[in-house]
Amino acid sequence: MSIVLQLDRVTFRRDRKQILHGIDYTVRAGEHWAMLGPNGAGKSTVLGFCGAVTHPTSGTVHVLGEQLGKVELQALRRSIGHVNPRHPLRSPLTVLEVVLTGITGTVETPSRWEPAAAELARARELIDLLGMTARAADRWPTLSQGERGRALIARALVGDPHLLLLDEPTTGLDVAAREQLLETVDLMHRTHPELASVLVTHHLEELPEGTTHALLIAAGRVVAAGPAESVLTNANVTAAFRHPIEVEHRAGRWSARAARRSSARAAG
Repeated sequence: MSIVLQLDRVTFRRDRKQILHGIDYTVRAGEHWAMLGPNGAGKSTVLGFCGAVTHPTSGTVHVLGEQLGKVELQALRRSIGHVNPRHPLRSPLTVLEVVLTGITGTVETPSRWEPAAAELARARELIDLLGMTARAADRWPTLSQGERGRALIARALVGDPHLLLLDEPTTGLDVAAREQLLETVDLMHRTHPELASVLVTHHLEELPEGTTHALLIAAGRVVAAGPAESVLTNANVTAAFRHPIEVEHRAGRWSARAARRSSARAAG
Protein backbone atom coordinates (compact mmCIF):
# COMPACT_ATOMS: atom_id res chain seq x y z
CA MET A 1 0.00 0.00 0.00
CA SER A 2 1.19 3.50 -0.80
CA ILE A 3 2.44 5.79 1.97
CA VAL A 4 0.01 8.62 2.71
CA LEU A 5 1.73 10.19 5.71
CA GLN A 6 5.29 9.90 7.01
CA LEU A 7 7.01 11.63 9.91
CA ASP A 8 10.74 10.99 10.20
CA ARG A 9 12.61 11.98 13.40
CA VAL A 10 10.29 14.93 13.90
CA THR A 11 10.85 17.36 16.74
CA PHE A 12 8.92 20.49 17.64
CA ARG A 13 9.69 23.39 19.98
CA ARG A 14 7.39 26.19 21.08
CA ASP A 15 8.48 29.10 23.26
CA ARG A 16 11.74 27.29 24.06
CA LYS A 17 9.82 24.23 25.25
CA GLN A 18 10.41 20.89 23.57
CA ILE A 19 6.97 19.48 22.62
CA LEU A 20 7.95 16.49 20.47
CA HIS A 21 11.07 14.33 20.64
CA GLY A 22 11.98 12.40 17.49
CA ILE A 23 8.59 11.16 16.30
CA ASP A 24 8.55 8.45 13.61
CA TYR A 25 5.12 7.64 12.18
CA THR A 26 3.92 6.16 8.89
CA VAL A 27 0.34 5.80 7.61
CA ARG A 28 -0.52 3.90 4.43
CA ALA A 29 -3.59 3.98 2.19
CA GLY A 30 -6.53 2.08 3.65
CA GLU A 31 -5.18 2.13 7.22
CA HIS A 32 -7.31 3.55 10.02
CA TRP A 33 -5.22 4.83 12.89
CA ALA A 34 -6.15 5.84 16.40
CA MET A 35 -3.85 8.32 18.12
CA LEU A 36 -4.14 8.15 21.89
CA GLY A 37 -2.37 9.66 24.86
CA PRO A 38 -2.93 11.82 27.94
CA ASN A 39 -3.49 15.56 27.89
CA GLY A 40 -0.33 17.37 26.86
CA ALA A 41 1.12 14.31 25.14
CA GLY A 42 1.59 16.12 21.82
CA LYS A 43 -1.35 14.62 19.90
CA SER A 44 -2.63 17.97 18.62
CA THR A 45 0.85 18.91 17.41
CA VAL A 46 1.22 15.63 15.51
CA LEU A 47 -2.24 16.14 14.02
CA GLY A 48 -1.12 19.59 12.88
CA PHE A 49 1.61 17.93 10.81
CA CYS A 50 -0.89 15.44 9.40
CA GLY A 51 -3.13 18.30 8.30
CA ALA A 52 -0.29 20.31 6.75
CA VAL A 53 -0.86 23.07 9.29
CA THR A 54 2.31 22.90 11.41
CA HIS A 55 5.94 22.66 10.32
CA PRO A 56 8.44 20.62 12.37
CA THR A 57 11.40 22.23 14.12
CA SER A 58 13.57 19.41 12.76
CA GLY A 59 12.99 16.18 10.88
CA THR A 60 10.80 15.77 7.82
CA VAL A 61 7.06 15.41 7.25
CA HIS A 62 5.64 14.04 4.00
CA VAL A 63 1.89 14.30 3.44
CA LEU A 64 0.44 12.70 0.31
CA GLY A 65 3.92 12.51 -1.16
CA GLU A 66 4.74 16.18 -0.56
CA GLN A 67 7.29 17.44 1.95
CA LEU A 68 6.15 20.22 4.26
CA GLY A 69 8.24 23.29 3.62
CA LYS A 70 8.55 22.48 -0.08
CA VAL A 71 4.90 22.53 -1.17
CA GLU A 72 2.05 25.03 -1.47
CA LEU A 73 0.05 24.20 1.65
CA GLN A 74 -3.39 25.41 0.58
CA ALA A 75 -3.44 23.08 -2.40
CA LEU A 76 -2.26 20.16 -0.25
CA ARG A 77 -4.94 20.77 2.37
CA ARG A 78 -7.66 20.38 -0.26
CA SER A 79 -6.71 16.68 -0.42
CA ILE A 80 -7.11 16.29 3.34
CA GLY A 81 -10.50 15.95 5.03
CA HIS A 82 -10.73 17.28 8.60
CA VAL A 83 -13.52 16.57 11.08
CA ASN A 84 -13.40 18.97 14.03
CA PRO A 85 -16.41 18.98 16.40
CA ARG A 86 -15.48 22.57 17.32
CA HIS A 87 -16.15 23.66 13.74
CA PRO A 88 -16.14 27.50 14.00
CA LEU A 89 -19.19 28.18 11.85
CA ARG A 90 -21.03 31.40 12.73
CA SER A 91 -23.62 31.62 9.97
CA PRO A 92 -26.86 29.56 10.07
CA LEU A 93 -25.97 27.50 7.00
CA THR A 94 -28.02 24.46 6.07
CA VAL A 95 -26.56 20.96 6.25
CA LEU A 96 -26.20 20.95 2.47
CA GLU A 97 -24.39 24.30 2.51
CA VAL A 98 -22.05 23.11 5.27
CA VAL A 99 -21.17 19.98 3.30
CA LEU A 100 -20.47 22.06 0.18
CA THR A 101 -17.92 24.18 2.07
CA GLY A 102 -15.76 21.05 2.04
CA ILE A 103 -15.26 21.69 -1.68
CA THR A 104 -14.13 25.28 -1.19
CA GLY A 105 -12.09 24.47 1.92
CA THR A 106 -13.74 27.31 3.83
CA VAL A 107 -15.90 27.56 6.94
CA GLU A 108 -18.44 29.94 5.39
CA THR A 109 -19.83 29.82 1.85
CA PRO A 110 -17.63 32.04 -0.36
CA SER A 111 -19.41 35.01 -1.87
CA ARG A 112 -20.58 34.54 -5.46
CA TRP A 113 -19.56 30.87 -5.44
CA GLU A 114 -21.96 28.29 -6.85
CA PRO A 115 -21.36 24.54 -6.89
CA ALA A 116 -21.26 22.68 -10.17
CA ALA A 117 -24.02 20.16 -10.79
CA ALA A 118 -21.63 17.25 -10.14
CA GLU A 119 -20.47 18.83 -6.85
CA LEU A 120 -24.05 19.33 -5.72
CA ALA A 121 -24.90 15.72 -6.61
CA ARG A 122 -21.85 14.47 -4.70
CA ALA A 123 -22.83 16.45 -1.60
CA ARG A 124 -26.39 15.10 -1.70
CA GLU A 125 -25.08 11.56 -2.19
CA LEU A 126 -22.93 11.81 0.95
CA ILE A 127 -25.72 13.39 2.97
CA ASP A 128 -27.91 10.45 2.02
CA LEU A 129 -25.15 7.91 2.75
CA LEU A 130 -24.71 9.32 6.25
CA GLY A 131 -28.42 9.30 7.01
CA MET A 132 -28.94 13.06 6.93
CA THR A 133 -31.29 13.44 3.94
CA ALA A 134 -34.23 14.46 6.12
CA ARG A 135 -32.06 17.17 7.69
CA ALA A 136 -30.38 18.48 4.52
CA ALA A 137 -32.31 21.78 4.59
CA ASP A 138 -32.07 22.22 8.37
CA ARG A 139 -29.82 24.95 9.68
CA TRP A 140 -26.68 24.41 11.72
CA PRO A 141 -27.92 25.92 15.03
CA THR A 142 -30.88 23.50 15.09
CA LEU A 143 -28.75 20.34 14.79
CA SER A 144 -27.75 18.09 17.65
CA GLN A 145 -24.04 17.54 18.25
CA GLY A 146 -24.31 14.07 16.75
CA GLU A 147 -26.00 15.39 13.61
CA ARG A 148 -23.29 18.01 13.30
CA GLY A 149 -20.69 15.26 13.53
CA ARG A 150 -22.23 13.33 10.65
CA ALA A 151 -22.56 16.52 8.59
CA LEU A 152 -18.88 17.27 9.19
CA ILE A 153 -17.88 13.79 8.03
CA ALA A 154 -19.85 14.37 4.82
CA ARG A 155 -18.13 17.77 4.49
CA ALA A 156 -14.72 16.15 4.92
CA LEU A 157 -15.45 13.50 2.27
CA VAL A 158 -17.05 15.68 -0.39
CA GLY A 159 -13.70 16.68 -1.88
CA ASP A 160 -12.65 13.01 -2.24
CA PRO A 161 -9.64 13.33 0.10
CA HIS A 162 -6.86 10.77 0.40
CA LEU A 163 -6.43 11.40 4.13
CA LEU A 164 -9.14 11.97 6.74
CA LEU A 165 -8.40 13.46 10.17
CA LEU A 166 -10.92 13.09 12.99
CA ASP A 167 -10.05 15.30 15.95
CA GLU A 168 -11.89 13.89 18.99
CA PRO A 169 -15.07 13.55 16.90
CA THR A 170 -17.23 12.27 19.77
CA THR A 171 -16.60 15.30 22.00
CA GLY A 172 -19.80 16.39 23.73
CA LEU A 173 -21.88 13.40 22.61
CA ASP A 174 -24.04 11.23 24.82
CA VAL A 175 -23.67 7.45 24.57
CA ALA A 176 -26.32 6.98 21.87
CA ALA A 177 -24.98 9.81 19.71
CA ARG A 178 -21.44 8.54 20.16
CA GLU A 179 -22.40 5.07 18.96
CA GLN A 180 -24.26 6.50 15.96
CA LEU A 181 -21.20 8.56 15.01
CA LEU A 182 -18.86 5.58 15.37
CA GLU A 183 -21.20 3.54 13.16
CA THR A 184 -20.93 6.36 10.62
CA VAL A 185 -17.12 6.22 10.76
CA ASP A 186 -17.19 2.44 10.24
CA LEU A 187 -19.55 2.92 7.27
CA MET A 188 -17.04 5.36 5.80
CA HIS A 189 -14.29 2.75 6.19
CA ARG A 190 -16.35 0.31 4.11
CA THR A 191 -17.43 2.76 1.41
CA HIS A 192 -13.97 4.39 1.00
CA PRO A 193 -11.53 1.44 1.25
CA GLU A 194 -8.47 3.36 0.00
CA LEU A 195 -8.96 6.31 2.33
CA ALA A 196 -6.47 6.56 5.21
CA SER A 197 -7.69 8.03 8.48
CA VAL A 198 -6.29 9.24 11.79
CA LEU A 199 -8.67 9.57 14.75
CA VAL A 200 -7.48 11.37 17.88
CA THR A 201 -9.04 10.52 21.23
CA HIS A 202 -8.28 10.09 24.91
CA HIS A 203 -10.61 7.10 25.32
CA LEU A 204 -10.38 3.55 23.98
CA GLU A 205 -14.18 3.33 24.11
CA GLU A 206 -14.30 5.90 21.31
CA LEU A 207 -12.45 3.75 18.78
CA PRO A 208 -14.51 2.51 15.82
CA GLU A 209 -14.53 -1.20 15.06
CA GLY A 210 -12.67 -0.50 11.82
CA THR A 211 -9.57 0.78 13.65
CA THR A 212 -6.58 -1.08 12.19
CA HIS A 213 -3.59 0.65 13.81
CA ALA A 214 -2.77 2.71 16.89
CA LEU A 215 -0.19 5.28 17.93
CA LEU A 216 0.33 5.75 21.67
CA ILE A 217 2.11 8.97 22.55
CA ALA A 218 3.15 10.42 25.90
CA ALA A 219 5.33 13.39 26.85
CA GLY A 220 6.06 14.04 23.18
CA ARG A 221 7.45 10.55 22.51
CA VAL A 222 6.04 7.46 20.82
CA VAL A 223 5.26 4.75 23.37
CA ALA A 224 4.14 2.23 20.73
CA ALA A 225 2.89 2.26 17.13
CA GLY A 226 1.59 -0.45 14.83
CA PRO A 227 -1.36 -2.83 14.48
CA ALA A 228 -3.97 -1.96 17.11
CA GLU A 229 -4.06 -5.33 18.85
CA SER A 230 -0.29 -5.33 19.41
CA VAL A 231 -0.18 -1.69 20.57
CA LEU A 232 -3.25 -1.43 22.80
CA THR A 233 -2.01 -3.75 25.54
CA ASN A 234 -2.15 -3.36 29.30
CA ALA A 235 1.57 -2.61 29.46
CA ASN A 236 1.62 -0.02 26.67
CA VAL A 237 -1.51 1.84 27.76
CA THR A 238 -0.32 1.81 31.37
CA ALA A 239 3.02 3.28 30.27
CA ALA A 240 1.38 5.98 28.15
CA PHE A 241 -1.07 7.15 30.81
CA ARG A 242 1.24 6.47 33.77
CA HIS A 243 -1.50 4.65 35.62
CA PRO A 244 -2.26 0.92 35.85
CA ILE A 245 -4.83 0.22 33.13
CA GLU A 246 -6.55 -2.99 32.06
CA VAL A 247 -7.50 -3.09 28.38
CA GLU A 248 -10.22 -5.28 26.91
CA HIS A 249 -11.01 -5.96 23.25
CA ARG A 250 -14.38 -7.61 22.68
CA ALA A 251 -16.57 -7.86 19.57
CA GLY A 252 -14.41 -5.35 17.74
CA ARG A 253 -14.57 -2.65 20.42
CA TRP A 254 -12.08 -1.54 23.04
CA SER A 255 -12.50 -0.57 26.66
CA ALA A 256 -10.21 0.36 29.53
CA ARG A 257 -10.44 0.65 33.28
CA ALA A 258 -8.09 1.11 36.21
CA ALA A 259 -6.29 -2.12 37.01
CA ARG A 260 -6.99 -3.93 40.26
CA ARG A 261 -4.16 -3.65 42.74
CA SER A 262 -3.17 -7.29 42.36
CA SER A 263 -3.04 -6.90 38.57
CA ALA A 264 -1.07 -3.68 38.89
CA ARG A 265 1.54 -5.37 41.13
CA ALA A 266 1.80 -8.27 38.68
CA ALA A 267 2.26 -5.90 35.75
CA GLY A 268 4.99 -4.07 37.63
